[in-house]
Amino acid sequence: MKRFIRMGLLLPTLMTGAASAQVFVAPFTGYSFATSEFDNTDQNTQLNQEVEVQESGHFGVMIGANVDTNAASQANAYLLFSRQSTELTGGDNFTSNHLIDLSVDYWHFGGSLYFAKEHIKPYVTVSAGVTRLSPDGDYSNESRFSMALGAGFEYQVTQNLALFADARGYATFVNSDNALFCENNQCQWHINADLMWQAQVNAGVKFYF
Repeated sequence: MKRFIRMGLLLPTLMTGAASAQVFVAPFTGYSFATSEFDNTDQNTQLNQEVEVQESGHFGVMIGANVDTNAASQANAYLLFSRQSTELTGGDNFTSNHLIDLSVDYWHFGGSLYFAKEHIKPYVTVSAGVTRLSPDGDYSNESRFSMALGAGFEYQVTQNLALFADARGYATFVNSDNALFCENNQCQWHINADLMWQAQVNAGVKFYF
């Protein structure tokens, strides 16, 4: 917990452009899975069923800056964008029916704290921002506040190039007991849920400037 508090206190310093800051761009790809299910009622048929966002691949990019905090640790702050093209399905444990194609976007601001400054650097990361659910067609987009927690490692190949891999868990605060994905004031589904959980595993390349 002390490390997370320390990381939060460091973020303003990172963003003011400390002399030792190093800017980076980090494209990545990965897999999104383990999304929680929602209780759903179809407004047209009044059919009750469980619906969920299907697991699939995603891509994204981080833009941020590293800064030395002392001789033994390093931290960064970043902006993250991630997009998953998937589908919303309904049914039970034995059948799954396609309901609609869906994009799940994360727009987050976050920070990471590294535990070492060797070539292989484990780290923890936290972030917060907005989850945007965008169905195909003329249905309305839905944006909700979300937070994430993760851990991974970075391998420093050269001074300006690193490889990284991590796992992140996202919690989106749906707080919904109303209709979602409306079209011309006609809403297709009534969702009952408080949180949407989703896990991600990522791998990418980090370019330092």
